[in-house]
Amino acid sequence: MGGKGDHEKFKHPDKSGHVVVPHPRKDMPIGTLRNICKQVGWKWR
Repeated sequence: MGGKGDHEKFKHPDKSGHVVVPHPRKDMPIGTLRNICKQVGWKWR
């Protein structure tokens, strides 16, 4: 879908809604990564 600034927006072809993922300058915080996994329906391990 594209993005603006330091964020990218992704849309699943079969599900409604979208996920916004930051493009950090450094490592991504673990809480942010867990939240992204939860939004896309992946299990966190």
